[in-house]
Amino acid sequence: MNAHFWRAQDSYLRRDVALTLLAGDQGDAAAVAAARRTLERAAHATTLNHPGKARVLDVLSQGSGIGAGEGLIGIIVADWVRGTDLIDLVAEYPVPSAIAASLLEPLAAAAETAHHTGLVLGLDHPQRIRVTPQGALFLAFLGAPAEASLHDDVRGLGAILYLLLTGRWPLPGGPEGVPAAPLGPDGHVVAPRALYSYIPQELSEVALRCLSGDSIGGIRTSAGLIRVLERAKFIDDETHQLQAISDDEEYEDDGTVWTTRRPSNDRATRRKLAVGVTALAVATVGVLAWLGMQLISFFGDTEPGAGGPTIVATAPGGNPQNGPPPPQPGEPIQAAGVRVYNVKGTADNPRRATFAVDGDPKTAWKTDAYAQPFPALKPGIGIMASFAEPVPFAEVIIDSPSDGTVVEIRTAPTERPKLDETKVIGRATLQAGQTKLQLDSAEPTQHVLIWITTLAEGNVSELTEIRFLRAQ
Repeated sequence: MNAHFWRAQDSYLRRDVALTLLAGDQGDAAAVAAARRTLERAAHATTLNHPGKARVLDVLSQGSGIGAGEGLIGIIVADWVRGTDLIDLVAEYPVPSAIAASLLEPLAAAAETAHHTGLVLGLDHPQRIRVTPQGALFLAFLGAPAEASLHDDVRGLGAILYLLLTGRWPLPGGPEGVPAAPLGPDGHVVAPRALYSYIPQELSEVALRCLSGDSIGGIRTSAGLIRVLERAKFIDDETHQLQAISDDEEYEDDGTVWTTRRPSNDRATRRKLAVGVTALAVATVGVLAWLGMQLISFFGDTEPGAGGPTIVATAPGGNPQNGPPPPQPGEPIQAAGVRVYNVKGTADNPRRATFAVDGDPKTAWKTDAYAQPFPALKPGIGIMASFAEPVPFAEVIIDSPSDGTVVEIRTAPTERPKLDETKVIGRATLQAGQTKLQLDSAEPTQHVLIWITTLAEGNVSELTEIRFLRAQ
């Protein structure tokens, strides 16, 4: 099945939804029959309510919400859940064993409940799964393939456990950017414990047994997996899960945070524990951010950006020949607070907004990836910076890898103004690297909005660092 997973907005009810799009030729009888079976299963899923899966809101088919020539043969609409993608969670490091067990258990419980009613969930791909802010895996995009069986769900749970423990996907057709699990001489994937010796034997073995299918020793029901996960949650008493993410977190994850009571001298264990935010890590990040800001202050605005050339964009209303010269930049000033400014729908990665001003070039704030360019879904998205007192600004410096992003610098009367209450004092098209924007006004303001009106390629943009320079 050629399924695509999208986040969209219900313009009538003004809420975000998760879409599973079944792409295909409406004249392909086999594809239409398979899609019909998938839609039937999704409709069946409306009878099951479980905290480990999304609620199905609607099921659309040809002639019932889908027109001819759209390249679609079915759409499944479900509730959207906040959090982060499962793939993002393991993008840099595998997850500690006990945490992996805690994450997976709610999803395995959802599968167990569904299987009692004969319902196949469709746990065949990690992109269907999201991590909730409460630290649990959640089936966000429903639509089990027509040929999928109950055991395929168990196999998928084993694959997800393997992914959490190793950062590698053990089934065919894995997502782009995620390395495949290595194979042994017998052609089977190697055990997670063979890759990372700290993984408990029981947890490593149960992942392989879920994957092994009908072979001897294979696990065919999620109940067997749940029993192992319940024990594995208490294997490592050095780690525990926190309930909320810190904006100072260094690791790229907006859903779940992990911590430990003490660091380990073992290299592999250190990498494992680096997934979480520890109190020591927070303190270290704070010190490094402070040192970074001191260096910025020392070297002023002549320091190069995070790679790439420095582009200077002049003030939009400036006229050096006939008008007053633009204000000259003085000392940099740190914002007292930042937040994502959004006028429609949900804000993009609001908990990472501080990453754009933390002085750390390794962190960044990034917009969501939109299906269509602005202003199709919303007029723009931005970062609102507020200062302790009104300041006359001369220049804003933006480090960004997102070539082609168009930004406006706007003054605002309050922290939460309407867009038409803000005033444009600078505008530029960012190039990969550092862009300096000379501002059109030196009138003091306490709130500055960096407003993105055009996204970069892929309809997504990233801001690595934003610096503000007061006028002399």
